[in-house]
Amino acid sequence: MLGPGSSVTHDALRLLARHGTLLAAVGEDGVRTYTAPPLGPDRSDVARHQARLWADQRLRIEVARRMYARRLGEILPHRNLDVLRGIEGARAKKTYQLLAQQYGVEWQGRRFDRTDPSRNDLPNNAINHASVTVQAAAALAVQAVGALPQLGFIHEDSGQSFVLDIADLFRDQITLPVAFSVAKDTLSGADEPIDRQVRRLAARIFRQRSVIASMIDTIKDMLQLGDHDANDSDR
Repeated sequence: MLGPGSSVTHDALRLLARHGTLLAAVGEDGVRTYTAPPLGPDRSDVARHQARLWADQRLRIEVARRMYARRLGEILPHRNLDVLRGIEGARAKKTYQLLAQQYGVEWQGRRFDRTDPSRNDLPNNAINHASVTVQAAAALAVQAVGALPQLGFIHEDSGQSFVLDIADLFRDQITLPVAFSVAKDTLSGADEPIDRQVRRLAARIFRQRSVIASMIDTIKDMLQLGDHDANDSDR
């Protein structure tokens, strides 16, 4: 991962390509991801396994249920994705309220005006910036294992659907605490721009908690890659 101020020679790129080594241009400590040439693992088994799970409606909903179980702390009996989304949405509203109370931040609901981001209130702006940092980490994790970012199991339309799936699994433990912490500091008088505060705090937490490595393990768990690899080796 190359951070700000880095440069790379043509010869270095040639060597990386020869040895199948991923090179990613990122923000400081991986809180942004700008570009990553397809120099990831020289293998397609993870992508093929993911595609099989995604293409089978029954298996696809099972992966989605595992994701919701991780987010909600329990395995729900429902197998309808819209029902699961509704349950998760209701619990997410409660999580926002609880964290706002915990950090002493006034909360008026989750909203985002894409046509005029400046109209968003302080906590919503902080959440938006924190979401970008966690999505950057998730993108690096997806690239590292050689998974397909387009094939999400909960998100569907984005070219980064699987990245968004993985980022959402870390919303309650990383994204929202970072956002509300920065919102609290700003309300307490911190004069540094919100986006810079978010990046700095997120970078520190990424290092302390090995977030990208944890995301890689989470991808393997959600796709059950351990079982998949074992079955492949048996054959």
